Amino acid sequence: MIKTIIVDDEPLALDILEAFVSKMPNLQLVAKCENAFEANEVLQNQKVDLMFLDIQMPQLNGVDFVKSLANPPCVVFTTAYPEFAVEGFELNAVDYLVKPVSMERFMKAVNKVAEKVAAKQEVEEPASTDQFFFVKADKKLVKINFDDIVYIEGLKDYVIIKNETNRVITLQTMKSLEDKLPPQTFRRIHRSFIVNMNKIQALDGSVVEVMEKGQVKHLPIGKNYRDELLELINGRKI
Repeated sequence: MIKTIIVDDEPLALDILEAFVSKMPNLQLVAKCENAFEANEVLQNQKVDLMFLDIQMPQLNGVDFVKSLANPPCVVFTTAYPEFAVEGFELNAVDYLVKPVSMERFMKAVNKVAEKVAAKQEVEEPASTDQFFFVKADKKLVKINFDDIVYIEGLKDYVIIKNETNRVITLQTMKSLEDKLPPQTFRRIHRSFIVNMNKIQALDGSVVEVMEKGQVKHLPIGKNYRDELLELINGRKI
């Protein structure tokens, strides 16, 4: 799945692109943002592979926003002004869509992104075989074993790592911590929650049940994460 955000200050443009994204089985919509500042917050806290980005926006336009990012995702610019295309491609944008965007042109852009994402995955280094990592908490480095984690909760700039008996609070974003976790075991189920798939006791409607301090804890499932989670769980049903 290609995790995707849409950034545009026009509500109609947001709705059209959201409808297009929903028709693509390899795209997962993470967020819709009305300006670059909302998008920046999403990028700081979530893994994003693809950003559909309007150029003409108030306060901070799309081109300047991309320039401000140290490690931007794949970018497809959208705009009503084709004269900005050259500057967009100079920023290594994957594609450039002129409004009104057609479904055919949208699909072509998505296919370009899919090829780029696949190529990137092929050259990435193999995942670490370590079974633990360290975080800074209480003025010291605390060792966290993957197997001990039940779930992780995000609170603005802090994350709470919880096992069955205690918790560790550390200053960092959910995205930075998510990047340290083995994806085959840990899954984002909500903007504020990552769960250890091995610790899930049950799935009940829009919540996941895990055990915390001997009691059942209910974790919400965000609508943007539900389909992927259900697909994973259905793949493990007997």
